[in-house]
Order: sequence, then C-alpha cells, then structure tokens
Amino acid sequence: MKSIVVGVTGASGSIYARRLVQVLCELDVHVHLVLSRHALKVITIELEPLGLKAGEEIKFEVLRYFQGDSITFHGYQDFTAPIASGSCRTDGMVICPCTAGTLGRVANGVSTNLLDRAADVTLKERRKLICVLREMPYSIILIENMLKLSRAGGVIIPASPTFYHGPETIADLVDSVVARVLEHLGLESELKVKWDPDRS
Repeated sequence: MKSIVVGVTGASGSIYARRLVQVLCELDVHVHLVLSRHALKVITIELEPLGLKAGEEIKFEVLRYFQGDSITFHGYQDFTAPIASGSCRTDGMVICPCTAGTLGRVANGVSTNLLDRAADVTLKERRKLICVLREMPYSIILIENMLKLSRAGGVIIPASPTFYHGPETIADLVDSVVARVLEHLGLESELKVKWDPDRS
C-alpha cells in the first residue's frame, strides 16, 4: 500500500484537502494526516455550508470531515510521530492548501511543528513534496521562497482550477486541481479533467 503524508494549513481551500484525502483513500493509499491549528478553524468556517457544523467538539468534526479507513491522524506538535523521521518510508507529501508562511518555513528549513518537519524529511529523503499554494498576489519574498523550494526538489501547484474541461460545479473545479496533484504523485484516478482538443 502506498503511503502519502497530507498536511493541511490555515489557507483558504479546505475543500481541496477534503477531496484529495477522499480520492487517496479510494485509491487505497494510506494517508498520514496533519492539520495545523489554524486549519481546524478554517475548516469549521469554510465547510459549514457543506454540512460541517461549527460549535461541536472540534476533533469529532475533523474526523467526520476527513473520512476513510486508511487515515492516521498526527498531532500538529507531535515530533515523536513516525513521519518526523526519514526511517518512516512514505511515497511523498502534499501540503494542501499551503500558506505562504508554511512554504517559507519549509523552503528555509525551519521546522516549528510536525507539518514543517515532515516536509523537511520528505525533501532530505528525496521524496516528492507538493505544495498546493493558496495565495494571491505573490510578493517578492514568496516568489524567492518558491524558487528556493523548487530548487530543493519541491513542486508548487497553485490552487488554480482549469476551465477547459467544461466544469459545471465547484466540485468539478476542485477536481481539476486534485487531479494535477495526483498526476505528480504518479497516481491514476478516475477524475475526468484532462485537456481534450476535440471537445466541442
């Protein structure tokens, strides 16, 4: 079974993270899930219209939000978690959505929490690290950090949906971003979002 670390930060775009984890579980991929403190807050704000009710006990809500039989939750500050060590073999990591601050810490090797540390481990072990950046516009500092991370082996996939596949719902737009992430992880999915020059 493949194993992917998924880090969720407090950037807007929790819906991308939920869909990514859902599809990974459908593909029988084991997910090591780490959510930042701000991610927990953003999830309850963004997903209340989608059925996630604010005000209930937060851990229950998060567990209900990220459903799957092959998910291991890790505490945000738990540096004793297996994914904090290179000896824990995974097939890569995705930070989705990724804040500019998280990208900056990872690009500069600053590990203040498990999410940062897992990303650092992913880079040093020469595994695939994908950052689904949710930020606009880009500052010079962010651009320089993106360049630094890219040179270190990271892949930056902005949360920029495509429209050429004829999306009809928000879910279709989300899938276009998730599909690109899966492609870069080397995973085949059933998401129908590829470019088709014959589409009329």
